[in-house]
Amino acid sequence: MAGKGSGHFLRRFCTITSNASAQKWSVAQVFKSNFAESLEGLKAHVSGSDFIAVWLRRTGSSSAAWHRVSSFDTLETAYSKAKHAAEKFQVLQFAVCPFEVRASKVVAHPYNFHLFPRDELEIKRPSYSFMCQSSHLASMVDEGFDFNACIYDGISYLSREQECLAKVWKGIPVCGKYPEKSSSSPSVADAVFLERIRSRIKQWKNSFEDSSTRNDEPLVRSMRKLILGSEEYGSRPSMTIDVCSQNQVQHALEVLAEFSEDLVPLTVPAKGAGAWAVRVILTSSKEDKNLLEQELQNLEHEQTKAFRGFREVIELISAAQKPIVSLNSLNDFTSIYPMFLAPLPSDVDEFLRSLRLVFPQVFDVNHLMKEIAPLGKTTSIATALSFLNNQFFAPVDVEVSPVTGSEGKHHGLNVVRICHLFAKLCSILRSAPESSQSDSSHQAGTLERFANIYRPWPSADPLDESISIWRNDTRRANCRDVVFLWGFEKGLSSKMLKSQLQGSHKVFSENFDVRLVDKSCAIVIFWQPGLSGNLLSIMNSSDLSGPLLDLVSEGLKAAGYETYMKLCRLGLFDADLADAFDHNFADDNGYSEDHSTRKNYDVHSNSESMIYLEEL
Repeated sequence: MAGKGSGHFLRRFCTITSNASAQKWSVAQVFKSNFAESLEGLKAHVSGSDFIAVWLRRTGSSSAAWHRVSSFDTLETAYSKAKHAAEKFQVLQFAVCPFEVRASKVVAHPYNFHLFPRDELEIKRPSYSFMCQSSHLASMVDEGFDFNACIYDGISYLSREQECLAKVWKGIPVCGKYPEKSSSSPSVADAVFLERIRSRIKQWKNSFEDSSTRNDEPLVRSMRKLILGSEEYGSRPSMTIDVCSQNQVQHALEVLAEFSEDLVPLTVPAKGAGAWAVRVILTSSKEDKNLLEQELQNLEHEQTKAFRGFREVIELISAAQKPIVSLNSLNDFTSIYPMFLAPLPSDVDEFLRSLRLVFPQVFDVNHLMKEIAPLGKTTSIATALSFLNNQFFAPVDVEVSPVTGSEGKHHGLNVVRICHLFAKLCSILRSAPESSQSDSSHQAGTLERFANIYRPWPSADPLDESISIWRNDTRRANCRDVVFLWGFEKGLSSKMLKSQLQGSHKVFSENFDVRLVDKSCAIVIFWQPGLSGNLLSIMNSSDLSGPLLDLVSEGLKAAGYETYMKLCRLGLFDADLADAFDHNFADDNGYSEDHSTRKNYDVHSNSESMIYLEEL
């Protein structure tokens, strides 16, 4: 496993629990005013850590039941739901906790960063807009969260993509890199451009090297500079080559490579937008050239820090290549991606490929918990820790290192609890019966299989289309064997609806189950392949008769899983799932072959037997 000390952690994990110490835990609160100082401390802690835990606090979460990621979601639908929420709500707190596991204890170093997006660099980007839920804000106020401090002293940031755009907008020069000489012959226009630039550079250089011109009158020297386009970069001579395209930038750099011994090129974007320019700086010696390049490198570093803001933390974590521990990795990283990298891709595979380049190994505590069946009923970290303490002998002592500015502060404390829970789960899984006789390498492999899983239930196979209907049932159903029903009679429970369906048509004579998704919609799970397609065809048939016809006439409708995936992909997140299905069919200006043709109905249901949506 990646990360310093990971194998050591799995071999020697045996510590003493100290619940009383949890009351003394505190977290360093980081704002813009102390960000630079805190970043230096974080660098040291990240360097010496085995893992890095993260925890995010957003301004809201999906409120409608079916909007939340559920066990019956495929990876694609889960990503669509998480993407929808990430694009609506804003992260105001981002807690980071590097931690080490050393024989008898876990040593944690928690930092809670307060974020607020502002256009501090005046790059005239569109203002951020985001939604807030009053319940979330009220909860933060109850915990003593200071919104004034967050807004006025919160740390701003730019994503990688925004940084590139900002540099263009500000017209900031960047050290030019000499391209490899093209093997193909240039066009006539390119050849003329190349020769013109080569001639101009030679003439400009010769004017400074020709000793006969040094005694000319100041007016003559000024006129020569004007004619040659000579400028100054600090105390060094420079000149600007105007270009009309990126292709001409590359051609100019290609010519400058011929004079690389004493020339340093800079590419300069036009301020705001438009064509670039290439600035050439003449140095007096090899030592002077090295000095200039170091100066430019330092300047670029300082400018980059100003652009990045809090993203410096993300880049630090990424560069460390340590395993990341999260409570809900899909929700967390669909928020992290657009804030610090680039807009979220529409395709989940592209999202996962890009994310893995930045964070190679991520562990989701939620999936580790699901390995222990009774933990399927837990709803919080505290509940999970309490259950583990009562059911397993897995003592873990957590020591939180004292950090300046943390006294009496508890915002972001969940990131420490995540460290604690992760360590305890790893200890239990190590001593599980399946691995009790195994060697240390197999123990490490036990944890490895939980890396980089972003779907609702533990499976590393992105092509797996099976879904879980009940949280405590190990059976999996293929999503193609699931049908969504809505428009049934008011007050029906899932058991009552199943009873009605059993006597309505022979397709329901086989083994099937019914569960409510929300108050308006239920799912039917056929355990025999092919029956879902039969049901959809029957309900769309003009030969429909008997009790099922009566149900359809009263408003019953059906749709396959593909339609549900479409709703999530297009972001048709109505409050009730039934309304979303109806709006989708109305937008299609007709009837899909996978739903009934009857329209008039009333949606009624109650919460009995509703699917328990898995969310910590």
